[in-house]
Amino acid sequence: MKIAVDAMGGDHAPKVIVEGVMLAKQSFPDIEFQLYGKEDAIRQYVTDETNITIIHTDEKIASDDEPVKAIRKKKQASMVLAAQAVKEGRADAIFSAGNTGALLAAGLFIVGRIKGIERPGLMSTLPVMTGNQGFDMLDLGANADNKPEHLLQYGILGSFYAKNVRGIANPRVGLLNNGTEETKGSELTKKAFELLSQEPSIQFVGNVEARDLLSGVADVVVTDGFTGNAVLKTIEGTAANIMSVLKEAILSSGIKGKMGALLLKESLRDVKGQMDYAQYGGAVLFGLKAPVIKTHGATGPEAVANTIKQIHTMLDTQVVPKLVAHFEAEKNAEQ
Repeated sequence: MKIAVDAMGGDHAPKVIVEGVMLAKQSFPDIEFQLYGKEDAIRQYVTDETNITIIHTDEKIASDDEPVKAIRKKKQASMVLAAQAVKEGRADAIFSAGNTGALLAAGLFIVGRIKGIERPGLMSTLPVMTGNQGFDMLDLGANADNKPEHLLQYGILGSFYAKNVRGIANPRVGLLNNGTEETKGSELTKKAFELLSQEPSIQFVGNVEARDLLSGVADVVVTDGFTGNAVLKTIEGTAANIMSVLKEAILSSGIKGKMGALLLKESLRDVKGQMDYAQYGGAVLFGLKAPVIKTHGATGPEAVANTIKQIHTMLDTQVVPKLVAHFEAEKNAEQ
């Protein structure tokens, strides 16, 4: 397996990115890493050069660059070169913590989408509070506007991922809506409900409400990109504020509160870990010809290693070739 890594993407690159790669190398000796970026900056954090290739370039895409323009003009940027390696078959997947919009553009315009998929969706695995293995949600912002047919494809894509990467035999697919009744929602969700209900390759469980997402109401949740991005940021902000409120309450409660917090230290750490979706890896731009994975710009080495584990599973289970075969068979059946 060969993974092309944009070593210059992210708030703390290349240090955090390379340190994460070094962590992952210990668990996955079958991966060859191609690190794209400034060689001298990268090399100082490489502790083991086995299965490591550094491809030097001085150019990178900044967080405030306009995505499409940057991809087209910065031909030697670390992200662009990594995507080009995937397109030309020199790498099997690309990973970046850099500019999200630019990575989406690189995925669409360089790696390319699977034939039959109109709008690849950005998907993450998010935590639930019931102790099981979370749920996959898409689209989380790759597309601001969607058609009902796109949401149908998201249901198929998410179900494929949940089965092959997360090992869920028969994933429950839900449609995010403002009520559980079939008649609820906009014209988009009503038509999407109809299409999802008729799709034989998925287990559609109907409409689900945002308040039930973290209770594990579905294994896959589909929605339009605008709504999905808003829900994702709401979940992120709520989790961060809960931990902040708890910390402030402990610090301001005097000696008894601090003693209680000390006794509950392990439990509080478990709660924080349960709310951390970085444990599942990065966000996948799903529906492309190869895995294109994005992790948070402020990510740490462990989150980078988790993302590499996620990519390893995607490549090992051949989820993308299976998707290609599914949509090719579907297209042939229509002809």
